[in-house]
Amino acid sequence: MIPVEIEAGRHYSAVVVGGGQAGLAVSRHLVERGVDHVVLERSSIAHEWRDGRWDNFTLVTPNWQCRLPGYPYAGPDPDGFMRRDEVYAWVRGYADTFDAPVAEQVGVERVARRDDGAFLVTTTAGTVSADAVVSATGGYHEPLVPAWAADLPPSVRQLHSHEYRNGGQLPGTVLVVGTGQSGTQIAEDLHLEGRRVHLAVGRAPRVARFYRGRDCMTWLADMGVYDIPVGAQAAAKRAATNHYVTGRDGGRDIDLRAFAAQGMALHGRAVGITGGRLHFDDALAANLDHADDVAASIKRDIDAFIAREGIDAPAEPPYRPVWAPPPGPTSVGLDEIDAVVWAIGFRPDWSWLGDLAVLDAQRHPVHDRGVTAEPGFFFVGLPWLHTWGSGRFHAIARDAAHVAAQVDATASALAVR
Repeated sequence: MIPVEIEAGRHYSAVVVGGGQAGLAVSRHLVERGVDHVVLERSSIAHEWRDGRWDNFTLVTPNWQCRLPGYPYAGPDPDGFMRRDEVYAWVRGYADTFDAPVAEQVGVERVARRDDGAFLVTTTAGTVSADAVVSATGGYHEPLVPAWAADLPPSVRQLHSHEYRNGGQLPGTVLVVGTGQSGTQIAEDLHLEGRRVHLAVGRAPRVARFYRGRDCMTWLADMGVYDIPVGAQAAAKRAATNHYVTGRDGGRDIDLRAFAAQGMALHGRAVGITGGRLHFDDALAANLDHADDVAASIKRDIDAFIAREGIDAPAEPPYRPVWAPPPGPTSVGLDEIDAVVWAIGFRPDWSWLGDLAVLDAQRHPVHDRGVTAEPGFFFVGLPWLHTWGSGRFHAIARDAAHVAAQVDATASALAVR
């Protein structure tokens, strides 16, 4: 990495906004192509891996899927799952494998089109210009918390999942709201500490960790599932929450029914507070069944692949539920809850894009494999940028190569003129 100081007024062929794995991957390709550029990072390189994850966080994808341009995982456990600090060190170390021109502690406040067609990039260190701009900030920016969270008494400690580090931050009995990857793993983290946990269960699907002798994600990769273009997927599939599973302790299923059998209190979706009680809807049974149905459908797809390819793989008995909830909605007295962890996701913040024609009416990025209708502006690192693998290490190198080629073409065309 080459630390860069921003010089106000300087012109670059390209500015890359974001110094995580996606921004660094684009930078690697731009360095190889000889494109003059700078990577602007508002904090420090790869800081989200260190600052936005809990102490016992592990990847849910196997290590062999971790590959950036010219930088595949080369550790001793390709089928294992790196922990938080290992992931941070791996991504941070990537920047030192090539001359990435990175300006840390520089936030981007606005990008606008200049009269001559170049972009004006206003940063906390001054304004620069560029022929091309790449947004590599991901799509998870502002933590979501429901409006009725304000109705919780001050005695209840509230954290968002990105603030959670360990159970020591929280007193007593903890309610975790949300069952995506973060919510289920945080609930497990607290449960393994012996804490009393309530879990508000949503419609997130699940996947088995291992099936018929291999990691399910390895099966899916061999089946080409992560390489299917976004246009071939149903809109509901693209908007779906990621499947919950864990890489902890070498990897295992997250079975919420098993947690309930062990004493965790499961509820439906949290809907609000009235009469001194926090209320949940009656969808718990349906939500658990949905998660199990998705896991079973993935196994059936794997079975079909094994049969079609003539693979010798051990048989495995079907999953049998170990617990079922009683019918009806539930509620919990506010005096029974000491802390809440909100794990219901994030909303994007694209306010820094100003009036650029790169968002739809709902403020969602509009692009074709990262290329927007605004000449010279690109996205990378978004979920479903091109395939299901786009939001994972699995396909970042491929997406970055495509976007970098478009950036190079933009810069070359302007140089000719």
